[in-house]
Amino acid sequence: MIIEAVIPELEEAANRLLTRMTNNRMHVRFDTQRERRSGEGLIETLDILIADELGTRDYSLFSGGEAFRINFAIRIALSQLLARRAGAQLRTLFIDEGFGTQDAQGRERLVEVITAVQDDFDLILVITHIEELIDAFPVRIQVTKTATGSIAIIQ
Repeated sequence: MIIEAVIPELEEAANRLLTRMTNNRMHVRFDTQRERRSGEGLIETLDILIADELGTRDYSLFSGGEAFRINFAIRIALSQLLARRAGAQLRTLFIDEGFGTQDAQGRERLVEVITAVQDDFDLILVITHIEELIDAFPVRIQVTKTATGSIAIIQ
């Protein structure tokens, strides 16, 4: 019952992000019940259904870039929901890689979403090796590996 009470809120928040990242192309839905294979009644479940212009498909049929966007939207929405329910604030968001699975337009949309949620966090730390993203964020920590150790420079 607790899960069913928060599903609409989680779904709405995840879709708000996913819509922005996919130009209104993808949507997620959470189902908590489905019919038994025998056809005799319902069973409790948590199915994540993703739809795009091709219809609703199994998660495994989406590309790596699409899966990353789906995961990102659900994780941010779930984190925000849990923090709100606990009366806490999410202070820091770490995004480690993930941009490599995106084409240029996908990377641009992810940067837009990160920018859109930046007021929800005190610090967003994005870790990437993609050169074209260097100017996407106002402050950078450039880490260079040397023979004597790594050097970090704040830019």
